[in-house]
Amino acid sequence: METLKFIAIVGTNASFSFNRFLLDYMRERYSEQSEIEVREIRDIPLFNEDMMENPPQSVLELIEKVDEADGVIFATPEYDHAIPAALKSVLEWLSSVAHPLLHKPVMIVGGSYGVQGTVRAQINLRQILDAPGVMADILPANEFMLGTVKNKLNQDEGITHEKTAAFLDQCFANYINFVNDHKLCQTKLMEKEEV
Repeated sequence: METLKFIAIVGTNASFSFNRFLLDYMRERYSEQSEIEVREIRDIPLFNEDMMENPPQSVLELIEKVDEADGVIFATPEYDHAIPAALKSVLEWLSSVAHPLLHKPVMIVGGSYGVQGTVRAQINLRQILDAPGVMADILPANEFMLGTVKNKLNQDEGITHEKTAAFLDQCFANYINFVNDHKLCQTKLMEKEEV
């Protein structure tokens, strides 16, 4: 079976982010199961409808990467009970200029300083990804919301809490199955259309 290729989007334009550490950790930890390319959104400008006819190159490059990927992993912090404005802006680009998230298998992860992790941000992100212009296929039930992140994750070692790492392993294994099932369904659908 061919290696699955994922785009992992750092859901903030901040120079320091535990969510970037989390995606880097996932890239290394699951390198034998998949190829994860971590993408930044720092160079993507604020969404502006006036720019839709001639979108920035950074937007076009992200659209192409998402379109070619087998799936997308979003890592979001939580700002004021929601996703960061920078991530919302990126999603507006990805649901207007083109629609690369349409039926794309998506996994959501996130870490924050608070005890509740990124509960509200992930609910917010799921609502956005379910919108008519986006229509991503979101991995259900597997909610990786890393609370008190500075005590459980660092840049050098990744996740240092054993049970938390094991839970992420379980979520990622379920995501792999979700993506493979999705690919199988797409193949059968194409075969049916060709008959």
